[in-house]
Amino acid sequence: MPSIRKYRRDTTEVSCCLKYVIFGVNVLFWFLGLIVMAVGVWAWTEKDTFNNLSRLTNIALDPAFILICVGTITFIIGFTGCVGALRENTCLLACYAVFLALLLLAEMTAGILFFVFKDWVNINIKQQATTGFQSFITHYREDPDQQNLIDWIQEDWLQCCGVEGPRDWDRNAYFNCSSGAVGSREACGVPFSCCRNKPQDIIRNKQCGYDVRKPTYSFDIAKIIYDKGCLEAAEEWFDHNLLIVATSAVCTAFAQILGICFAQNLRADIFAQKAKWH
Repeated sequence: MPSIRKYRRDTTEVSCCLKYVIFGVNVLFWFLGLIVMAVGVWAWTEKDTFNNLSRLTNIALDPAFILICVGTITFIIGFTGCVGALRENTCLLACYAVFLALLLLAEMTAGILFFVFKDWVNINIKQQATTGFQSFITHYREDPDQQNLIDWIQEDWLQCCGVEGPRDWDRNAYFNCSSGAVGSREACGVPFSCCRNKPQDIIRNKQCGYDVRKPTYSFDIAKIIYDKGCLEAAEEWFDHNLLIVATSAVCTAFAQILGICFAQNLRADIFAQKAKWH
């Protein structure tokens, strides 16, 4: 009888609190990642991207592709943490800790490079942002995801118009001033998301940007549309919200370090428990 009691499993070594904290947090990330990934795949399917490979030229700027990548990473991390904790699987918990550590390392590297090579990084980021936004403007009517993203940036987030100003919309075939010759009603105008919101408007005026860039336009343009470019507006937003951005980054890093420590502590408890079985 004493020998049988010696090999009986004693669960007191594994912290139930630690186990279910890791499980509970990561099951949320698991489902969140699955939802984001499903939305990205659905968006790609709706645009028929899989059958039209010519659209893959700007794949890195495609919001649907970004959703798929973010969703996949979140799903994998959530899965390893959730199942690893629930099943007390040391291998999955080790993968979970490694994924979080790699993510944290990438974030820290980016932060260090930003402060060490701040001027070079700023110039490079501006160039990439300018190129990307110009591409969005060019394909504004071709990709509904990019169109919705631009409208959100211009109207809701930064209250801006174009990369450097409203004239950037000449890059789009529909809004180019020469498009009037082929019958485009939007020629020499801007999208409605460039227009300043009026509190008294109950219904959004989708035609408010028509003709605003024509020399013969009779109203004060500055009162109708945003005259500031999105690049300048983004810089101002970042300067005004630097403390919030920095605090969010620190909190995210702290949460990742906490997750790594929790996973390693749970692994140590599991190994200690298994050592008693032999």
